[in-house]
Amino acid sequence: MWTYYPELLATPVPRYTSYPTAAEFRPIDAALYTQAIEGAEGDISLYVHIPFCEKICFYCGCNTAAANRRQRLASYLDALQQEINQVAERLPRGAQVRRLSFGGGSPNALNPVDFVRLVDSLFVAFKLSDPIISIELDPRSLSAEWAHTIGGIGITRASLGVQTFAPHCQQAIGRLQGEDAIVRSVDWLRGAGVSSLNFDLMYGLPSQTLRDLEDSLQRTRVLGADRIALFGYAHVPHLVPRQKAIPDHDLPDQTLRFQMAERGYAYLLTHGYTPVGFDHFARPGDPLASAALAGKVHRNFQGFTDDAAPVLLGLGASAISSFPQLLAQNVKETGRYRMMTSGGMLPANRGIERSADDRYRGAVIEQLLCNGSARVGARLLGQVHNALQPFVERELASIVQDRVTILPVGLPYARTIAALFDAWRQQSARHFSSAV
Repeated sequence: MWTYYPELLATPVPRYTSYPTAAEFRPIDAALYTQAIEGAEGDISLYVHIPFCEKICFYCGCNTAAANRRQRLASYLDALQQEINQVAERLPRGAQVRRLSFGGGSPNALNPVDFVRLVDSLFVAFKLSDPIISIELDPRSLSAEWAHTIGGIGITRASLGVQTFAPHCQQAIGRLQGEDAIVRSVDWLRGAGVSSLNFDLMYGLPSQTLRDLEDSLQRTRVLGADRIALFGYAHVPHLVPRQKAIPDHDLPDQTLRFQMAERGYAYLLTHGYTPVGFDHFARPGDPLASAALAGKVHRNFQGFTDDAAPVLLGLGASAISSFPQLLAQNVKETGRYRMMTSGGMLPANRGIERSADDRYRGAVIEQLLCNGSARVGARLLGQVHNALQPFVERELASIVQDRVTILPVGLPYARTIAALFDAWRQQSARHFSSAV
């Protein structure tokens, strides 16, 4: 189905959950963030970051720490409450929060009672009215009490961090979880009213084979996942020290990774899933599948989404907020985060102002990744025309007048093609992951 051209995938590229990417963030004036919040209007989405997990996996590149001290969690939640109040006070009354998402880490590293208090405070501070609520969950620490809490709050979308069902791969990445725990989690969540359930899966894991991948996809399908995010494992131990526990020689080579991406895509397509972008899939009828078919998919820090809100407010240590004119990231260290919020300061300390050119290029990149096609102005097209030719000559992409299209066989090259429109991109393996 796909042809492997290693020379076209040789340069690591961003995943483009924003443009410019977080690799380009630098210190910003806090006043810019305040002004952006005060000027927000229309629909708003909230993302709340819980940087704790019961256990830390070797592969994980998230900003998270072990939830092994009660006082650590309590002090973080106090600081988070301070930020919630400060942001809510500055948000104009006309802005309406339509979506609320919890990620991490693992939000279910919190005590269910503490989580309910957090949700209640968000509803009060932001005057929420029937928002769509989603949550990321670790099946290893999900409990019946937590499922009951999810049902009581009215969370309808959930994502389980499964990664793989193969025990030897789980052992290699430090994430041992029996299939029984995953099955039990699915039953609990369905019983709690979760109507859109995502499984995060990975290929390119240590000692993983094509058979391992297909077995995980089969089990995921049988368990009825509405959505599947099939990520390629990004091995960057120079950036994520915990990944040093995974030996380089245990990882599949680039040829096998390409085969895994192809096998996963073909399997899910064959079994009725709608492809969304280059690594997400959804069952027909799921809101994400409907958005894909209507050409209304978007991309933000949570990946491919049906969320069209122009403003995303990130709350919590390391959370990123996105405005048309600004990207702003909160301080990563939880200790400094607590210090800043307790002092009445908004904790955003890094980011980037988005110029008109940034916004234009970002829109082109988003359209290419979400819909496989974008209209490109003559000036920008002239800048990238020569770089696009290797993809056009191999019939991976086409240029017809002012429209650039990634052809079906060019899907695995989507990020590489999109990167040609990135004026900030640095040709460095230290910043980004493999394109496939």
